[in-house]
Amino acid sequence: MGVPPLPPGGARGVKLPRGLAELEALEEVFGALAHQSRRTILLVVHARGGEMTSGEIASRFDCSWPTTTRHLRVLERAGLLRVELRGRERVYRLDLDRLRSVAGSWLARFEQPPARAPLPAPVRPR
Repeated sequence: MGVPPLPPGGARGVKLPRGLAELEALEEVFGALAHQSRRTILLVVHARGGEMTSGEIASRFDCSWPTTTRHLRVLERAGLLRVELRGRERVYRLDLDRLRSVAGSWLARFEQPPARAPLPAPVRPR
C-alpha cells in the first residue's frame, strides 16, 4: 500500500522518489499529529460530521485566534484538513483518506514480525 504524495506545493514542489515521498508524508502527518491541540482539532471536526468553519473550530478552544489558525495551517499543509472558501468563511473538511493512508501504511509495517538476521556465533574464551 503506497502513500499518496502531497498536493502540488507539498514537499516544496519537488518530485521525490517513492521511498522519500513516503518518508516526507510520514514526517508531515506525524509532525502535525505531534501536538495535542491539533489532534483535538481533528477529533472535534470528525465528531461534528467532518466539516466545520474556522470560527466554529476556534470557539472550541481557549487559545488565541493566531494560535488556532497556525494549528489549522499545519493540519492543512499535512493534508489532514482541506479548506474551502464559502463566501467569507473558511470551511475545513477532514481528509480521512489521507490520515488512513499515511498512518495505516506506517502501522502496516508492524503487522509482520521483523526479519531477523542470524546472530553471530558466540566468542568462546581461550
